[in-house]
Amino acid sequence: MTFYLYLILGFLGGIPAGMGMGGGTVTIPLLVLVGGVPQKLAQAANLFSFLPMSAGALNVHARNGLIKTRGLLWVILPALLLSVGGVFLASSLPSRTLRRLFGAFLIFLSLFGFKAAFASKKA
Repeated sequence: MTFYLYLILGFLGGIPAGMGMGGGTVTIPLLVLVGGVPQKLAQAANLFSFLPMSAGALNVHARNGLIKTRGLLWVILPALLLSVGGVFLASSLPSRTLRRLFGAFLIFLSLFGFKAAFASKKA
């Protein structure tokens, strides 16, 4: 039964990820709240699943000529450094703190989304 539960949760989290809407914002809460997975493991699984998805997306965008290489190094280097720093920070935090920080991030993200939705309605 556990296998099927995780399969369904992965499918539900993969739908928004496939649409480019940030599947982690759905996958992580599903794994933690429904699947009973510890916060750190859910975030690690989400990051690990991002690797093949991003490689596939990069391949598609490269074949369609949608990648601009000018200035790319200035994006890649800080992203790599901050990603490594984020991994060390997340691994040093207790799961409860990490869960609260992720919850605060989701609240901020939703408020930002509401603000953008209402701003576009006025225009």
